[in-house]
Amino acid sequence: MKILVAIKRVIDPGVKVRLKPDGSGAELNGVKMAVNPFCEIAVEQAVQLKEAGIASEVITLAIGDKASQEQLRTTLALGADRAIHLDVEQTLEPLNIAKLLRMVVERETPEIVLLGKQSIDGDNNQTGQMLAGLLGWSQATFASKVEVKERGVEVTRELDTGLQTLSLKLPAVITTDLRLNTPRFASLPNIMKAKQKPLESESVDLSALNIKTHTELLSMQPPAVRQAGVKVGSVDELVSKLTNEAGIF
Repeated sequence: MKILVAIKRVIDPGVKVRLKPDGSGAELNGVKMAVNPFCEIAVEQAVQLKEAGIASEVITLAIGDKASQEQLRTTLALGADRAIHLDVEQTLEPLNIAKLLRMVVERETPEIVLLGKQSIDGDNNQTGQMLAGLLGWSQATFASKVEVKERGVEVTRELDTGLQTLSLKLPAVITTDLRLNTPRFASLPNIMKAKQKPLESESVDLSALNIKTHTELLSMQPPAVRQAGVKVGSVDELVSKLTNEAGIF
């Protein structure tokens, strides 16, 4: 069984995000970047399936500029067998990313495609669902447990009301949630070995794939600064403020 894992390069979760002065986006110069945390979980799940003898090959894929190869090397150090980089300079919408992923999926023919449920920058939570729709494949989102069976894959999903278990036919697209696993750390020997693993980079002709822009980013701004609280001397004063100033009662 071949597994394809799509990853994204994002600002490291431990870094405080700063916006550009013109509000056109986040400042990336000199900022530490990392594999999107949900994508790390997807990579870990694929590697675990390979270690269990279920998967024969794990391929990771990133779409972005050449800097994305750094994160692909990280996935190779975590246990992926090879990596594919689609060299795209511009920022793409989820639908366009799904179209590029479909192109690779049709070429590589994996049985399972794993993605993080969302990226921590855009928070769109759309790419996996759109990819499954374009391919006409089974899909399961927010996976907290994945078990490959003889005739398919069983996925437990986390919902607001509890857990839901789905039985999917292969091939399938699965997006991963936080409780699925805890990603491992790359050891120094594996980091060195990753340098020898194949990483294929290819340019993409976006015009040939019917790539169109459907949304426009007008501006970005930081959240409003939280106002300082006030102390009250009695319950009556608290009720008065909640009623007259906050309008709660």
